[in-house]
Amino acid sequence: MKYSRDESIQRLRSTVESGEPIIGAGAGTGISAKFAERGGVDLLIIYNSGRYRMNGRGSLAGLLPYGDANEIVLDMGHQVLPVVEDTPVLAGVNGTDPFRDMEVFIEELKRRGFSGVQNFPTVGIFDRDSTFRANIEETGMGYDKEVDMIQEASEQGMLTCPYVFTEEEAREMTEAGADVVVSHMGLTTSGDIGAETSLDLETAAERVQAHHDAVKEVNEDALVICHGGPIAWPEDAQYILDNTEGVVGFFGASSLERLPTEEAIENQARKFKGMDL
Repeated sequence: MKYSRDESIQRLRSTVESGEPIIGAGAGTGISAKFAERGGVDLLIIYNSGRYRMNGRGSLAGLLPYGDANEIVLDMGHQVLPVVEDTPVLAGVNGTDPFRDMEVFIEELKRRGFSGVQNFPTVGIFDRDSTFRANIEETGMGYDKEVDMIQEASEQGMLTCPYVFTEEEAREMTEAGADVVVSHMGLTTSGDIGAETSLDLETAAERVQAHHDAVKEVNEDALVICHGGPIAWPEDAQYILDNTEGVVGFFGASSLERLPTEEAIENQARKFKGMDL
């Protein structure tokens, strides 16, 4: 483990105290991590969706049975961890994985140099009112397993930055020891493979605030940042920060690697194609 929980939290608190937002970035490749770090992000997060996303597939591929999510994260770690110089790197952990002892797996993540964890893939994305989500919860693969994973990582001294989708989940994760609670607004919109169905920014701000308030009821010291849905570009994140109280940052995955990559590569190709013979 490169940075302990206390070291990571101190770095994040210093960022907030200096008047800057905490920015976390998903990294599906080493080059994404390398240049996000150069851009000044505070956290880097590796999870299986990053691999699918940077191969031109939607992020929700990470929730489908295309591969072993936890094994993919370990493999991606080989590519990303060596190029990161001075930024805590978090592992996206599938806490509902029935084939891993989470105590042992988290010890392995620490040994490999990860400084923290996030709960991804997460069943929290599935609608709580759906039959599918109900069946997931009823058959021992529910969100409570993700809460248990966060608690285990916290007890082992890792930084914990879980996704939450409801006020109840915000409280549960905070009670489990979450350090940075990420208020998740759904699949990111915009770009070639982004979502089209989403909340509007005004509604998103209201939900983020509700999650924040639920967190603070449990632990005043926990930090809250926002992610996803209509919060796709810097101006969107600024809107959320301007229209909430106490929210201190943003975590972007598609926003920080897919969207800028789509634009940059297409525009560069067009420039070359526009040369004269």
